[in-house]
Amino acid sequence: MIKLDKKNSTFEKVTWTEVEKLIKILSEKINSIPREFSNISTISRGGLVPARLLADHLGFDTILVDQKKISSQSIFVDDIYDSGQTFKKIINKVDCPSDFVYVTLFARKGKNYPKQLIYAKKTKDNSYIVYPWDRLEYNRLKKYSM
Repeated sequence: MIKLDKKNSTFEKVTWTEVEKLIKILSEKINSIPREFSNISTISRGGLVPARLLADHLGFDTILVDQKKISSQSIFVDDIYDSGQTFKKIINKVDCPSDFVYVTLFARKGKNYPKQLIYAKKTKDNSYIVYPWDRLEYNRLKKYSM
């Protein structure tokens, strides 16, 4: 479960239009990589919707979710690179980490990014990002954490 920081109650709502623009940026960056990918991988929370949208842009029919092993021929999609915890969990599952591509809509400003990271946009600050698909979750978390 995501915890909201009581000290930092600021948030940024992202619209579907912005998500679609970010997906287009990511697809262009991925298409510029001189190699082939076999599928898209993700986790069943934040990355699921962006993975689906990116799959449509790139023409992939297969999205692998919550895999125990991840091929370096797979594009891994998440919603945001924030603390780096998800990346650390995922990189240990990859067969060839140096060839791995980790794609996110946002990268938290001020963090150290791994070389495998491709992102569409940096955040402006530490505001909590509220995506169109998780507004209900955000409202629930806000209610119980304040």
